[in-house]
Amino acid sequence: MSPLSAARAALRVYAAGAAVLVAQLLRRCLGGFAEPVFCRQPDRVAVVTGGTDGIGFATAKYLARLGMHVIIAGNNDAKAQEVIRKIREETLNSKVEFLYCDLGSMTSIRQFVHKFKMKNVPLHVLVNNAGVMMVPQRQTKDGFEEHLGVNYLGHFLLTNLLLDTLKESGSPGCSARVVTVSSATHYVGELNLDDLQGSRGCYSPHGAYAQSKLALVLFTYRLQRLLAAQGSHVTANVVDPGVVNTDLYRHVFWGTRLVKRVLGWLLFKTPEEGAWTTVYAAVTPDLEGVGGRYLYNEKEARSLQVTYDQKLQQQLWATSCQLTGLPDGSPGAILR
Repeated sequence: MSPLSAARAALRVYAAGAAVLVAQLLRRCLGGFAEPVFCRQPDRVAVVTGGTDGIGFATAKYLARLGMHVIIAGNNDAKAQEVIRKIREETLNSKVEFLYCDLGSMTSIRQFVHKFKMKNVPLHVLVNNAGVMMVPQRQTKDGFEEHLGVNYLGHFLLTNLLLDTLKESGSPGCSARVVTVSSATHYVGELNLDDLQGSRGCYSPHGAYAQSKLALVLFTYRLQRLLAAQGSHVTANVVDPGVVNTDLYRHVFWGTRLVKRVLGWLLFKTPEEGAWTTVYAAVTPDLEGVGGRYLYNEKEARSLQVTYDQKLQQQLWATSCQLTGLPDGSPGAILR
């Protein structure tokens, strides 16, 4: 994109974030965020990507507290064992473990799936949570722009490779669930199918991040349509955690980092509050058999209008299949 377009993308992303912060401040002034209550989930298995930090860690801990067998998929080996120990101690749940998975490497994703399937356990919940935010221009091991590769394509491939296990694990009245974490920045995202890598013109990390979050919404809606067409007992929903106080902000504008440091306690959600909508989508009976929803603050919301464009959903799916080496993107081809 042009330098002007890159500047506009940055302004739109920060404007979207500011709007969410104002809404969160008003919510706190009117009583704050009430923690939802969920029933225990014994004998259910969840995979959470990016579960060693931030929202992912809070999600993994909450699911473990509900009695789930939680498998954290992440690329931070050094931190993993301490995280596992902490979750086990705080939840009194020994069924928490870590498997290495670098979402920036298709080889690593396939190795993770192989190791997971070797465990011969079901999979009832897949939480696509991990991501990078506004990093400088750089590529994944497979040569993809990093936001596209890690945030979107990595989860696209992982989900498709685990769909057979999810379908085997779901049953009438007890569907397996795919929960994908997007962001309010998708509202200002623009999907450029002719240049998903952002390689033409001036690179915009803000535009790349927003595009990856927009792609995740389109992916979720398309996935739900394909699953429903097959009569599968698997649902797919997408969640918006809000603006959350995590370590993802190291590459943002210095003014944003300053606001976070000084007023984060007031304006930003805690990681635990940010995880509540993800956990809601993963376990609430209200969403049994229900998919294709965009959820914010544990309620359904409207996503950007273009995300409901079925032709665009299909085009993105087909392109994603080509980029990840999956079978062609014709309806149901990946899901058989």
